[in-house]
Amino acid sequence: PVPTISWRRADGKQIPRKARRHRSSGLLEIPNFQQEDAGLYECVAENVRGRNVARGQLTFYAQPSWTQRISDVHVAIEERVAWECRASGRPKPSYRWLKDGEPLLPQGRVQLEQGSLTIPNVSLSDAGMYQCVAENRHGVIFASAELSVIAIGPDFSKTLLKKLTLVKVGGEVIIECKPKASPRPTYSWKKGKDILRENER
Repeated sequence: PVPTISWRRADGKQIPRKARRHRSSGLLEIPNFQQEDAGLYECVAENVRGRNVARGQLTFYAQPSWTQRISDVHVAIEERVAWECRASGRPKPSYRWLKDGEPLLPQGRVQLEQGSLTIPNVSLSDAGMYQCVAENRHGVIFASAELSVIAIGPDFSKTLLKKLTLVKVGGEVIIECKPKASPRPTYSWKKGKDILRENER
């Protein structure tokens, strides 16, 4: 006789309530399939002459989706840049980086690890458009950001060379010169018009 058909999960979990069973056609329908619906399912067919079971594994896959993107940064020469991008997906996405459309490889000052990119000591040549790429076998997504590297000439507006009066002969005097500048400047000292050179004093 025509068998009766029933469904169950082999892992002992309950079949989702949203699932619809079409007994006459032996069809199990699961709308809006989610990760928790994945697993081993069994179709059981039986009549007075016997019983048989068919098994099928349902696996959940999802294309990458950003959970953390990169954004534009403006830094001075020799500053540190650290970007991190993160994506969800199943299977877990892998990451790679592009600079101005070309693959970026970990070399020299550029450090790459999964979705992170670090340049500890930025130079003018590092400026450009960067892309973080997340991908699995179901899709590829891109996040873009621009790195602008700024050069700053020496600026003494926030630095004062103090006028000092020596009170005691033989005492020590320290004068600090710390202008804002990028890249780091070289220094020279003058007393009046004469260039000072290092000596025993």
